[in-house]
Formats: sequence, C-alpha cells, structure tokens
Amino acid sequence: MESWMVSNLVVAVLLVGGAWIAVAVSRHDIWRAAVQQVWKRRPGAVLVVCVYVLLALLDSVAWRGNVDTGSDVVAQHEAVTLLERLFGDAQEKSYSAPLADIEFYDHSPLKHPGSHLFGTDILGGDVFLMTLKGARVALLIGGLTSLIAIPLALLFGIPAGYFGKRIDDVVFFIMSTLASIPTLLLLISITVALGRSTLVVCFALAVTSWVGFCRIARGETMKLREMDYVHAARLMGASETTIILRHILPNLMHLVVITFVLMFSGLVLSEAVLAWLGIGVNGSWGLMIAKAKDELSRDPAVWWNVGGAGVGLFGLLLAVNFLGDAVRDALDPRTRKES
Repeated sequence: MESWMVSNLVVAVLLVGGAWIAVAVSRHDIWRAAVQQVWKRRPGAVLVVCVYVLLALLDSVAWRGNVDTGSDVVAQHEAVTLLERLFGDAQEKSYSAPLADIEFYDHSPLKHPGSHLFGTDILGGDVFLMTLKGARVALLIGGLTSLIAIPLALLFGIPAGYFGKRIDDVVFFIMSTLASIPTLLLLISITVALGRSTLVVCFALAVTSWVGFCRIARGETMKLREMDYVHAARLMGASETTIILRHILPNLMHLVVITFVLMFSGLVLSEAVLAWLGIGVNGSWGLMIAKAKDELSRDPAVWWNVGGAGVGLFGLLLAVNFLGDAVRDALDPRTRKES
C-alpha cells in the first residue's frame, strides 16, 4: 500500500475515532460539562485549533488525478493533497515579495501576479501554502509524540506508585538516568542513530518527554492507592490489575488530558530546535525557519519565509496554550465553577 493510501486510511480512522469520542463525551455528564466550560472560557482558542486541524486533514487526504491550474488541466502521476489542489498551480521562478507583481531580483513579471500572500521562496514555491502545510507536521509531531510519551509514562508510573518497593526503585532509577542526560544531546543521538524521519523524530521526542509525566503519575498513584475505595475493592477480592484498571487509571484521566494539551507546545518547539540543527522534519515550520536564516543576511533581506513560519507557529502555540489553561481550569475541581 502506498503512503498516500495509508494517509487517507489514517484520516478515516481519526474521523471515526473523533466521532466516537464526541459521542462518548456527550453521554458523560462530567466530561460534557468540562467541554462546555472550555468553550465558554476560550471559544477563540478552540476555533483556531479547529482551523489548524482542518488544514492538517486537508493536507493528509491525497489522490492521483488531474489538477486544475486555472488555465488548463495537468495530469499528475503522483498523489496530490486536497490542500494543494485548492491552490492549483502556484509555482513561480524564484523569489517574489508578498503580493508582488514582479520577481524580487530580476523584476520579471510573475505568472500569478499579486496572488502570493506570503511571497515565494528561492524555488518559486508559495510560502503561504508551505505555511498552511506546516500545520500537518506540527500536529503530527505534537499529537503522535504525546500518544507515545503519555502511555509510556503511565506504563512505568502507575506500577511504580502502586506496588512500590523494587519496582519503584527500578523505575525511579530509569527516570533519574534519563533526566540526567542533556535532552538535546539525547535527541540528536537518537535521530542520528535511527535516521531522520517523522516517526524517528516523534520517537526521539517521546523518549525525552515521558519522564516528567511519569513522576506525576507515580505520585498521584501513591496517593490513590491509599483511598478508601481502593482498600474496599481489595477486601472484596478484586485483583491488583482490576484495581489499577477500574480505580486508579480512570482517576488519572484528567491529568492525561491536561498533560496532552500542555505537552504539545513543548514538542513543537523542540522540533523547531532540531530543525535549526539540521535534523528536523521535512515540511515543518522549524525547517522553514532554519532555511531562512541565510536569507535574512541577503541585501535586501528575504524575510517572508521566516515570517510565514513564525506566524503559523505563533498562532498554533498561542491557541494551544490558551486551550490548555481552559482545560486545566475546567478539570480542576478547585477552579471549576458551576454555570
């Protein structure tokens, strides 16, 4: 199966999973009230994040076929995403300033004058299109890495906090060892050893990101194991696995949701740092910024590449941080207010 088919299948699974989660949340009073509180507190942040998610989905659905360039129809032998089809033919010869009618250096007329909102890069690619396409990479880095790091933290943190003794000693030793290694050095070592790809970068970021939440899960589990309902379940003959799955893990889910939202920003910024060092992910905002560092030293400077990536990165991280604050307030009983 080709990569674009896999991407389409993943999008279908995500849409089905999202619909299932929405239905499950709507049937649960606590989670439904939390969603309502988040919307009431930060509707703008929710809408902005939804726009980024929509852009990522549009750039993930692809198929082979003809592309309308505006003047004619061109047959494509490789799969083209829906987002790229919406832009059609946006290619120029080289640099052009935002909304310009002529090229930046030789002043020759553009094929599409005044249509490039963020200008074009050295290869003539539309910077605005590349900025929109960066949303998919950012959500993939933040989302996929979180889905690796959080289960890993729970896998180590819950047994360490619940059983204690030697299991706790081993887990604490692993956490202390990873925490003592410089994060950037560990990231570079993993990506160099396994190769530079999106999945490898996500794995490398996950390995360096799970320790913090593992400490939280361990400490919270140590508190929950002493609760009366846990003692009652143990006296009634419930197994340790049953107690963990039915009484410990559900009471950690609010921390999982909050950690997922707040971890996202740090992961996207970490990828930008890796891109600056030359081991980022193709198509990311970090790679756009890294490539633009030499363009800023030109005379005159080509600033719109880093400007487009900066706008995309700033908008997403600001919205996610606001959303994270709203989620934390909605799920924290000390700050949650009844409407």
